[in-house]
Amino acid sequence: MQTFTANQAKTQFGQFLDTAQREPVQVMKHDRVVGVMVSAKDYEAMRLFYADRLQHRLAQSAQLAEAAGLTAHQLDEWLKERD
Repeated sequence: MQTFTANQAKTQFGQFLDTAQREPVQVMKHDRVVGVMVSAKDYEAMRLFYADRLQHRLAQSAQLAEAAGLTAHQLDEWLKERD
C-alpha cells in the first residue's frame, strides 16, 4: 500500500487518484494515518461484502432467537419496557 502525506495528496492529486485506482493509498498527517483512498470499484465491493455479512448475521440471530422461543411480539414488549 502506498502512502501519501496530506500535503502530497493535495499537491499531487492527479497522481494520488491514479494510484488509488490501482491500490489503496494511505493518507498521513502528523505521522498518523488519517484516511485511506480506494477506487470506487473496491469501495462498492467492500460495501456489498459488509452488507451481505450483516444480513447473514441478522438471519442467524433471528434463527437463534426463534429456536430459543422468542417471538416478535415478546421482543416488541421487551423493547417497550426498555424505553
